[in-house]
Amino acid sequence: QADLEAEAATLDPELPLAGRLFAVKGNIDVAGLPTTAGCPSYAYTPPQDAPVVAALKAAGALLIGTTNLDQFATGLVGTRSPYGAVRNAIDPTRISGGSSSGSAVAVALGIVDFALGTDTAGSGRVPAAFNGIVGLKPTYGLVPTEGVVPACASLDCVTVFARTLPEAEQALAHMTTAPAATTPPPRRPGPY
Repeated sequence: QADLEAEAATLDPELPLAGRLFAVKGNIDVAGLPTTAGCPSYAYTPPQDAPVVAALKAAGALLIGTTNLDQFATGLVGTRSPYGAVRNAIDPTRISGGSSSGSAVAVALGIVDFALGTDTAGSGRVPAAFNGIVGLKPTYGLVPTEGVVPACASLDCVTVFARTLPEAEQALAHMTTAPAATTPPPRRPGPY
């Protein structure tokens, strides 16, 4: 907490996200923190932030850490992690939804202002719905996925969780400024 307070004290108050707290799903790279993808034997510590994380920090947002998820982002329930099940923020006897369960619950409990998740087939929208918050899945390719452990690279999107749509939109506006390493391939109907 002392480090976070010291970092906050040095922020330019004119930055668009100055002082806003955020968390990142454990399959998105954060420099110096383990990227686990919910699997202890897979974990590695990246030397740099994923571009989307770097862009949010550059806009003044303060990262508090990474969150739990269904292992390898392959579940919709929030209970498939060797680190333990993530409890629903509204009713702990119910599932939290997944796979971005930790990020959704951190927002719903008011621990952070917004959080990053990923969505391939519902992993950003399902836990948002189960915990009574907004889960915004942007258009494929709008937010760079460099530094994200892929579940299905041709469908993966970085999502944002917030308590309100304007808060989600504000974060998204700064996520899209991150430089993409590659432009997603154009989608064309193939021969059937």
